[in-house]
Amino acid sequence: MTAARTTAVDVLIQKSSRVSSVALPFLIALAAVVCVSVRPSGAARQPPPDAGAILKVRQAAEQGDAAAQFNFGWMYSEGQGVSQDDGQAVQWYRKAAEQGYAPAQFNLGRMYESGRGVQQDYEQGIQWYRKAAAQGLAAAQGRLGWMYDRGQGGVPQDDAQAVEWYRKAAEQGHAGSQLNLGWMYDRGRGVPQDDAQAVQWYRKAAEQGLPAAQLNLGKMYDLGRGIPQDDAQAVQWYRKAAEWGYAAAQLSLGRMYESGRGGPQDAEQAIQWYRKAADQGLAAAQGNLGAVYAQGQGVPQDYTEAHKWLNLAAARASGEERKSYAVRRDALEQLMTPQQIAEARKQAQAWMEGFKPRDN
Repeated sequence: MTAARTTAVDVLIQKSSRVSSVALPFLIALAAVVCVSVRPSGAARQPPPDAGAILKVRQAAEQGDAAAQFNFGWMYSEGQGVSQDDGQAVQWYRKAAEQGYAPAQFNLGRMYESGRGVQQDYEQGIQWYRKAAAQGLAAAQGRLGWMYDRGQGGVPQDDAQAVEWYRKAAEQGHAGSQLNLGWMYDRGRGVPQDDAQAVQWYRKAAEQGLPAAQLNLGKMYDLGRGIPQDDAQAVQWYRKAAEWGYAAAQLSLGRMYESGRGGPQDAEQAIQWYRKAADQGLAAAQGNLGAVYAQGQGVPQDYTEAHKWLNLAAARASGEERKSYAVRRDALEQLMTPQQIAEARKQAQAWMEGFKPRDN
């Protein structure tokens, strides 16, 4: 009996059929680097203050009103109504913080941690975070949880401490901490592994509109972890995160359309979502897009385009995935002319030179 031989076409039809649950601490790390400050109440909904309003805030701040000092610090920090000036922001945050005003304590900690307006000093940052957290400020509690989670800012890595602080903030409705607490239950870090608890906390954050939580809640429905498996619900939550631009959610949504799970099979929609994720540099999406073009599935067959995406996937992946994409790219070359290969490589190089990663 003759053994079956793997052909170039056989190799090309392989796709990434699923994506594992996204590592949420990585996603939150992106937000944590920015370390968003606490805003004055209503600041996001109001136009920049006029000269009269600025004068009133300054006068109140100079008379020792802690809330006004905090507001004035925030205005300098963000350049709202005044020239942006981190040094002035620190000065006014400190005045309010020393009066025990928790939002100012948190924002002063942020300035020390990031080295804005002061020399970077993690110990000072943590000191001010702790003062704000002790007063129940959820943003400070969540930030302390993150620092223990990652062992950053001079604190030792400690899952139990991370869970404790995440929980304090999560129970106050802090969406980022609800997400991170869900992740701790998901991975069994600092608490016994518990899919149902992970789903509960992911849902709380997802319902507040946090895209990373929407993505992971979709994954839990997709895999039937902690909740009955439900393709329609998975698609719903993937779509919410995908529309925010989350590449992993875009890939997962494309996969659902390609396989007809959670709705009618739709190759055009699958390609649309694969492309969105591929354009963000997600190797698995680039690999899937390459396979789609190689087969002519939902698009005209185009070996040059297929090679470009498989080449990019091989460049951006690592380990066994990198080897897999390289094998598929090299197999495709058996079906291409030297001119097509050269053009595909040229297009891949142009894509890489123009690529600008976005923060999810």
